[in-house]
Amino acid sequence: MKGPNYMTLDRKPSVIQPSDNQLSLADFEAVKVIGKGNGGIVRLVQHKWTGQFFALKVIQMNIDESMRKHIAQELRINQSSQCPHVVVCYQSFFDNGAISIILEYMDGGSLADFLKKVKTIPERYLAAICKQVLQGLWYLHHEKHIIHRDLKPSNLLVNHRGDVKITDFGVSAVLASTSGLANTFVGTYNYMSPERISGGAYGYKSDIWSLGLVLLECATGHFPYTPPQGDEGWVNVYELMETIVDQPAPCAPPDQFSPQFCSFISVCVQKDQKDRLSANELMSHPFITMYNDQDIDLGSYFTSAGPPLATLSEL
Repeated sequence: MKGPNYMTLDRKPSVIQPSDNQLSLADFEAVKVIGKGNGGIVRLVQHKWTGQFFALKVIQMNIDESMRKHIAQELRINQSSQCPHVVVCYQSFFDNGAISIILEYMDGGSLADFLKKVKTIPERYLAAICKQVLQGLWYLHHEKHIIHRDLKPSNLLVNHRGDVKITDFGVSAVLASTSGLANTFVGTYNYMSPERISGGAYGYKSDIWSLGLVLLECATGHFPYTPPQGDEGWVNVYELMETIVDQPAPCAPPDQFSPQFCSFISVCVQKDQKDRLSANELMSHPFITMYNDQDIDLGSYFTSAGPPLATLSEL
């Protein structure tokens, strides 16, 4: 099979558009597994007739057929994005007891993958990354009226052009809405806001808490909450949850980071969600605007850590 290269990856999806609904799973050929998580496996696939590359996510669901079809329909609605900072969903299928989703392929992998390579991300690059994430969150919150519910490094994807895009928002939203319970837990406890862990009402600002923890982890190279046992880790998830709810919110060490970054983290991880700023408000925060005049090349930064996930040599 002819593998993806920079030319094909740069090509705009002009042949297959998100509005196309004539796609079939039989039209795609699997190349390799490129990710796992949130109940599913993600594969790199190639469209047999156009040569375009996509990511195929398959989620197994132990629910009846009518509910699976409803979820596939809702995913299609939720993920038909017109935002450059949200991963495009091209098609959702109900097939053999699973939901299969054809997604835009991001050749740089996730921010979690990237963080494993570089350990920490300097502030200027973090600001550029954060600006794109905020634009994606603003779109989800104010245009789609969706709470992501599972914002974390593995759900922020990057590519060699320097794009940063949010993924898996439709999955979290639909799984929560079909449960019949407004406050059902969906997602990773580590990045979950105190109000969600304690079972209270929550809204868009719960995603802002998660964003603050993600940025702090990227800046320091470790998850913001340190287990009491040190290197032994958390005894169980309940210990972590109690810490998030009962202990003071984490902060960026002022002797290591700029006042602007410390302030940004602080307004994201306020224990009371009413005290957090919205995505739109955060876009005008000094930490974001202080780098507006600088030409920050995220594309070169992402590719400097290694080649794309799939290259000609690997395939």
